Amino acid sequence: MLNGNNRGSKTRSVHGGTKRAKAYNSLTAPIVQTATYTFSDTQELIDFMERKTWGDGEDREEYGRYGNPTVTAVERKLAALDGGDDAVLYASGMNAITSLLLTILPAGSHIVITDDCYRRTRQFCLTFLKRFGIETTVVHMGDYEAMESAIIPKKTRIIISESPTNPYLRIADLERIAQIGKKHRVLTLIDSTFATPVNQRPLEWGIDFVLHSATKYLAGHNDVLAGVIVGQGDRMKALRDARGVLGGVVDPHAAYLVDRGIKTLGVRVQQQNETALEVARFLEAHPSIDRVWYPGLKSHPDYTVAASQMDAFGGVVTFEVKGDLKTTSDFIDRMRIPYIAPSLGGVESLIEQPALMSYFEKTTEERLALGIKDNLVRFAVGIEDTDDIINDLEQALSGIRARQEYPQIQNLWEVRFRQ
Repeated sequence: MLNGNNRGSKTRSVHGGTKRAKAYNSLTAPIVQTATYTFSDTQELIDFMERKTWGDGEDREEYGRYGNPTVTAVERKLAALDGGDDAVLYASGMNAITSLLLTILPAGSHIVITDDCYRRTRQFCLTFLKRFGIETTVVHMGDYEAMESAIIPKKTRIIISESPTNPYLRIADLERIAQIGKKHRVLTLIDSTFATPVNQRPLEWGIDFVLHSATKYLAGHNDVLAGVIVGQGDRMKALRDARGVLGGVVDPHAAYLVDRGIKTLGVRVQQQNETALEVARFLEAHPSIDRVWYPGLKSHPDYTVAASQMDAFGGVVTFEVKGDLKTTSDFIDRMRIPYIAPSLGGVESLIEQPALMSYFEKTTEERLALGIKDNLVRFAVGIEDTDDIINDLEQALSGIRARQEYPQIQNLWEVRFRQ
C-alpha cells in the first residue's frame, strides 16, 4: 500500500491505502454485494471469533452491519489521504457526526461548538443531545479565548469546528484549537468537507478527528450519500463497534462509487481550486459585487491562517451581489452553466441563494440575525473550463446591471415578452 504523506495528492488519491493484489485479480476493489458471510466449518468460525490471523491479509467478516470488504477498501484509502490510522465510513456525513457524538458523549457532558458550523450539526447538538442532558455552548468562530473559557472542567468532552465554514469560508486555526484541546484534555473535531484532504489535513495539526461528508468532493459526482470519520489510535475501534450497533452502514455499491470518485479527487480539486481563485478575483473587481468571501483573497479575514495551513483554498466562492433578494435571484436565473441546487464538490457547478435554499422559512430579519443576507450567493465551482464560468458570470452580472441602470428598457422588454 502507498500510505506516505510525502507522495502527491493525485498519487494518494489513486493508490493511497490500496492493496495491490485484489480478489479475482481485479484492478478495482470488487463490489462484495452480500449481507452475510459463511464459514466452511465450526473451526473456521472459532478462529474468526478468536481473531486469529488470516492468510495473506484477507479481510474476513461475519455480517454486513459489522463490515464489508468494499467498504474496508474505501476506509483504508480515506485514512491514507488524511494521514490517520483508520477511517470509519457511514451512510452520510450527518450520520458520521451524530454517531461519533453518541459514541463518545456520556449523559450530562458538554460540547463547545463554533457558530459557523454546519447548521444541522448545531441543530443536533442543541436539540437532540439536550434530551440526554448534554449541553452545548456555541462560541463565535475565531474567538479562541471564548472557546477556551467555555470549557467546563471534567464535563466538556469535545470541541467541534469547521474549516472552511459554510457559507463564509472562515478558516479555523487548527493548531490553536488542538492546543486548547490538549491543554484541557478535551477531544477536537474538524469538519473538513470543504477543504478535502488535498487542501488540508487537520490531523497533521494535532486535531483528534476529521469529518467529511463524502457525498461532496470525495465521491465527487453528486450520485451517492456517505460520510467518514478519520482519526488515530484505539478511539477508531470504538466508533467502528458503535456503528455495528447504531447501524449507519454504507451499502457496498455506494462504497464503490465513493472509491471510484476518490481516484480523481486530486485532479478534480486542483481544477476547482484554480477556477475558484480566478472566479474570486474576477468577482472582487466587478462593479456589481459588494463583497467576496474566499480564503485565497487577501481581503478575507482569515487569509493569513489559510495561507499557513492550507495547500490551496477550495472550490467554493461566496459573494454578495449589489441589490436585494429579487436582484440576486435574477442574477442566479441568468446563469447558464451552474445548476440551482444545494450541495457542492461535484463535477457540475452548483449555485444557490442561501436565503432561499437553506433559510426559506425565515424572515429577512431572522436570516440577518444568523448572518445570512438576502443578496448572498454561494457558488460551488465544478470542473468546467474557467473561462466559460467567468464569461457566464459576466453575462449574468451585466444583465442585472442593465436592468438596474435602465429599468424602463427592462420594463418594455417584459411587456413585449408577455405579449
